[in-house]
Amino acid sequence: MPLTSPRRSALADQVIAQLRAQITSGEWPVGSRIPTEPELVEQLGVARNTVREAVRALAHNGLLDIRQGSGTYVVATSELAGVMNRRFADADPLHIAELRSALEAEAARLAARRRTDHDMHQLTALLERRELAWESGDAESFVAADGSLHRAVVAASHNDVLTQLYADLGMVLISFLRADVGERLRPESYVDHARLVAAIRDRDEVRAAAEASAHPYSCHVSEDGRHVVREGSGG
Repeated sequence: MPLTSPRRSALADQVIAQLRAQITSGEWPVGSRIPTEPELVEQLGVARNTVREAVRALAHNGLLDIRQGSGTYVVATSELAGVMNRRFADADPLHIAELRSALEAEAARLAARRRTDHDMHQLTALLERRELAWESGDAESFVAADGSLHRAVVAASHNDVLTQLYADLGMVLISFLRADVGERLRPESYVDHARLVAAIRDRDEVRAAAEASAHPYSCHVSEDGRHVVREGSGG
């Protein structure tokens, strides 16, 4: 007897689409806990089994992580990002640093060529936010602010393929930055990104690429084999 593909109900597909939209739009950011199953049932007006099927489908695709006793969390913004997270979870930290350097150097070079006044306004604001996060001493806030600045630099390249690839790799890169920064911020590890933003503002492609690629290469792997240690880390 030949195997046939089971058909998912149209209602379940609609719920999956709605939940995916919440994730991809940023309404449910990566790292956040989504509403509980009873809350989703009430909000969507569907049966518990339909909600459960939709959540499991998105977990299978790598967008959600179901943690027993804690809740369900957003771990990726697309199916490809979920695959990237699983594929590179145990990658060599030095290789991740080198990949980040290559992507960000090219993005910064293109940003210096193509940036708009709107891009510069955003980069300036995010640079200030990053500096304030560092001054606050909150490591998690700094990691988030640093990631936002780097994503804005890539977006300013106005290369849709590069921007999407960087977004899909985003949690891989952020997880290694989080491990590198650790639980507390160290003054000796701060990297000033003001020169990077200035190079993009001045449309200096060579200097922008150099600033973007400088920090990840001054690194080595720590004795535990998991952390990238740099003379100047901090993003």
